[in-house]
Amino acid sequence: MAQSEDHLFGVYARAPIEVERGEGSRLYDRSGREYLDFVQGIAVNGLGHANPVLIDALNTQAQKLWHVSNIFRIPGQDELAGKLCASSFADQVFFTNSGTEAVECALKLARKYHASKGHDERIDIIGFQGAFHGRTYAAVTAAGNQTYLEGFGPRLPGFVNVSLDDHDALRTAAEAPTAAAILVEPVQGEGGARALTDAELQMLRDLCDQNGLLLIFDEIQCGMGRSGKLWAYEHSGVTPDVMCIAKALGGGFPIGACLATREAASGMVVGSHGSTFGGNPLAMAVGLAAFGEISKPELLENVVKVSGYLKQQLEGLKQTYPDMIADVRGKGLLIGIKLKPNNREMMALARDNGLLVAGGGENCIRMLPALNLTEADAREALERLEKTFVAAREKAKETA
Repeated sequence: MAQSEDHLFGVYARAPIEVERGEGSRLYDRSGREYLDFVQGIAVNGLGHANPVLIDALNTQAQKLWHVSNIFRIPGQDELAGKLCASSFADQVFFTNSGTEAVECALKLARKYHASKGHDERIDIIGFQGAFHGRTYAAVTAAGNQTYLEGFGPRLPGFVNVSLDDHDALRTAAEAPTAAAILVEPVQGEGGARALTDAELQMLRDLCDQNGLLLIFDEIQCGMGRSGKLWAYEHSGVTPDVMCIAKALGGGFPIGACLATREAASGMVVGSHGSTFGGNPLAMAVGLAAFGEISKPELLENVVKVSGYLKQQLEGLKQTYPDMIADVRGKGLLIGIKLKPNNREMMALARDNGLLVAGGGENCIRMLPALNLTEADAREALERLEKTFVAAREKAKETA
């Protein structure tokens, strides 16, 4: 392992697990040890590991056609785009390979929209502290996280980063003659599972309407059923002009998409954007299968039911372990647990107890299980989390 790692960029703080196979909510390492996977590729495997519906779709399409250029019509694109639009506010779709590419498309779309109307000066994208939109240079600039920007030279121009709680700064940015769009996650993922209130989302919608800006929702992590509705914006009734999705859209296969109203996408004419791999036949076959499963009412009902159970039990653990849990937050099966001990140390202890969880801002750990998680697996995960808290207490006593 060490020798092979020497040939890889050292950009990941990898957990000491060599993964081999998965089944549903279970992940197995090369030694055969089993873990309950509440990371699921960071909210990617919406249907769990090795889902038979996705395997069948992949194998069937792989026998026919993998890839062609986007200079040809790809029937799967028309079909999946039609389903995405029918289920949302959108009229048009551009397919990408990832979430950050979907964000990149949305940023270009916003500037092109204003330029096509004779306002080349309107380039500013307003983003928020605690946000995460991916790792392209524009995406990290939009989020403004200094950790991801350090060492890469000057920030790209045309990006404004404010606090969601600083309404005066937000209003000033939106009223600027150079403002183009507001980019926001309805539920922040890496920022600590903070769910924006309906009032906050409505305020952003109003600011955009009053000042001629586009409202872009990043639902890469919180969309595709994770909130308990197909799209997180449905909870508030606040509709964006543009929406970025990915992760669970491919159920583990790399697919992203930028959805928009016809008006918002009016500047995206022939030659203005493109992708070599985005929307190829193999991706579309898997995406259609994943969307078909995730959009079923019974699966969305399961998200509501199991997430309600998890949050109720976590609130109970908060009462039992006030020295461990400071807050339980999030929406649906995007659950954040704000801790009092160091979250990275707690993630390692959880791993020792057979539970895999993700990190998050504000000293949170995130639970991002498969959307078809059973209540039995949820119960077992809570038992393993409680064992983790017990182990943390014992460790604290030893070092006191």
